[in-house]
Amino acid sequence: MAVLAALAVVAILPGTVGVASAESIPGYRTGDGATAVKGAASTADAPQLEPGLHTDSIKRGEQKHYAVTLDDRTSAYFSAVAAPRPGTKVEDYGDKLTISVQDSDGTTCGTGASPSFNGGGMAYPLADYATRRIGADRTECQKAGPYYLVITREGSATSGPDVWPLELNYLDEPPLKGNTPAQPGQGSWSTTTPAPRTDATKRSAKGGTGFNDAGSVDTGVWKDRITPGETRFYRVPVDWGQRLNLSAELPNASSGASGFVTRVLGLGVYNPARGAVGHVSFVPYTGKPAAVKQFTAPVDYGNRFNAADSVGAMRFAGWYYLEVSLHPDAAKYFPEGAELTLRVDVRGAAEEGPGYAAPTDTFSVTPEDRETAHEGRTAQEAAKSGTLMTVAYAGIGTGVVLLAGLGAWTLMARRSPAGAPAGPVVAGGPGGQPALPGQSTQTTQQAQPNGQFERPQGW
Repeated sequence: MAVLAALAVVAILPGTVGVASAESIPGYRTGDGATAVKGAASTADAPQLEPGLHTDSIKRGEQKHYAVTLDDRTSAYFSAVAAPRPGTKVEDYGDKLTISVQDSDGTTCGTGASPSFNGGGMAYPLADYATRRIGADRTECQKAGPYYLVITREGSATSGPDVWPLELNYLDEPPLKGNTPAQPGQGSWSTTTPAPRTDATKRSAKGGTGFNDAGSVDTGVWKDRITPGETRFYRVPVDWGQRLNLSAELPNASSGASGFVTRVLGLGVYNPARGAVGHVSFVPYTGKPAAVKQFTAPVDYGNRFNAADSVGAMRFAGWYYLEVSLHPDAAKYFPEGAELTLRVDVRGAAEEGPGYAAPTDTFSVTPEDRETAHEGRTAQEAAKSGTLMTVAYAGIGTGVVLLAGLGAWTLMARRSPAGAPAGPVVAGGPGGQPALPGQSTQTTQQAQPNGQFERPQGW
């Protein structure tokens, strides 16, 4: 009790109310069931990766290799998420990852990716992907055989020496059944950013720490709370032909503080394979309301042929992810955390997809996805709900079978004639019924005035 009282006193000391330390801010949550691997410095010792999630870590200046075996029909996407703990010292543009895929001759498959920090020294999850894409427009890396995922961490001596947790995701994209769609023509969609949503009602969102526990949202205005130094993730289903118009907003300062901070609120967008749709954008803050906005191209298979990263990433339907970061320096404006407003607008009607040759849950939008987004459930809540429904249906099915069996057993018992010829001798319970385990077969029935028999004790 004395210790609790002392902690309570510390909690209410002037200047400490609601101010979160970096240690109290949750870090990135890796995916359930992810496989731990250890990348090698050489391709000769590279561990083999299978499709799915994997975890590792990487030091400053380190390069890691992972082996994969690819066919000559399926495109493959390899994403990397570097997740330094909140409060880690990082240098803008200097601290970054380089992600690439190489064949056994050392030829790089495409341009790869090099995500870097851009948040005024704030540490937040860095993510992007590299791909081995099959296509008539490609000449390199089209054959079946061994390939290597190569991850390099670059950083200056002035940044923190901390080891960064690393999450890798290996996804296959099936080939198409028919012809490959062409790249959308110039001017086929507007680049003028429309006004954000203005719904009168704000719904509650549940931001997560990363891709694996992101809170689901759909078209509408959402509210959440965010702590200075924290990054929160959300996800929204976007179908073929649809696009995102997004706005993340801070209110006026709750503390009454003023001044100018160059980068306070950041917003990034990622596609279903965790590829960056452009760069994470940060806006300044002076104590007055501020908003950071993103407007994407419509989802189209042919966007993969566009040289602009922000367009090329909008190449398939599925869950798109929003990454919202609040700089630690925002604590002087919001010592108890800030209310975050998300204006999400999924624009355009859903269209038919290009037609994959094999089913793919990742690159599609289902009615269940839309329901999950409308209700604002996290991925874990949606999975739990699905599991509970499966268990419930299984329980109902088992109950129906048991009741049917008991009904048939009772009907047979009632139809048995009193003087029926004896069949094979079977030890029986009362009334000629089979004996239950541990029950004597010598129980005597007592006739009642109504012609029925009294149920023997223990039945």
